[in-house]
Amino acid sequence: MPAGLVALLDDVTVIARAAAASIDDIGIAASKAGTKTAGVVIDDAAVTPSYVTGFKPARELPIIWQITKGSLKNKLLILLPGALLLSFFLPSAIIFILLAGGAYLSYEGAEKVMEKLGGAKHGKTLDDPIEDPAKFEKQRVAGAIRTDLILSAEIMAITLNEVAAEDFVTRAGVLAVVGIAVTVFVYGAVALIVKMDDLGLHLAEKPSQLARSVGRGLLKAMPVLLVALSFVGTIAMLWVGGGIILHGMHELGLHTLSDWAHDAQVAVEGATGGLAGVLGWATYAALSALVGLALGVVIALILHKVLKIGNEAGAH
Repeated sequence: MPAGLVALLDDVTVIARAAAASIDDIGIAASKAGTKTAGVVIDDAAVTPSYVTGFKPARELPIIWQITKGSLKNKLLILLPGALLLSFFLPSAIIFILLAGGAYLSYEGAEKVMEKLGGAKHGKTLDDPIEDPAKFEKQRVAGAIRTDLILSAEIMAITLNEVAAEDFVTRAGVLAVVGIAVTVFVYGAVALIVKMDDLGLHLAEKPSQLARSVGRGLLKAMPVLLVALSFVGTIAMLWVGGGIILHGMHELGLHTLSDWAHDAQVAVEGATGGLAGVLGWATYAALSALVGLALGVVIALILHKVLKIGNEAGAH
């Protein structure tokens, strides 16, 4: 075999190995970053079903598909290039974007808690009659995509912060992988959730006793599942939002709150033996949620009581 061809094959082998290693790095980093975005993903999955409420069953999946396409555009065409440019030219700004996102999540979560406790509701409801279904659908899809943009920005910022030390190719790959994976997971789950009642009705009409029992079970479970998702989504917003605030303040040299939460975690771990890991994490998460709730209540009061903002239209 000619020496030049041997050298070329050697080069190809080296490149292939490097590419394989890069793919492995992207997979590992994407997995690590993905776990950090779990709370925002839960919130996204909990919020989105509300956007197909009030529509005929035949329109639910097409609407979810429209929102899915908008979400992919948000992540891959807007946020991914923006995140890469930011990491290249102004990496120090990432922490402030995270803090802004943490404050937003804290506000959203706190507002939901305040509403549940009897506070004024901010935002439109579906109580009013729908006069133009096509216009209403367009507005709901646009609103869902706007909300997705905000949540996706936080997901991408968290992801970027986790892989800030990686090379450019790995950062780009991780952002793309996380963005696509989160979108598929969230809107796939949403599609299953919103069609669960249709499946229940279909099974309830079957001649088989087992099928009818399963169908009735699904119909009964649907309202409970939606309430549970709303509750989990609210907790996730407060936990993630507060955790981001604690981490961001620590990074900026303000250690009091983060040290308090960390010391509490260590104390619980030291006193709980075999359950140290789980209970320690739960302690830090609970304290993060309390921080998020406190900050969110302050922001909500300033916006609604002092500045009179958001009294006619809410985020969701």
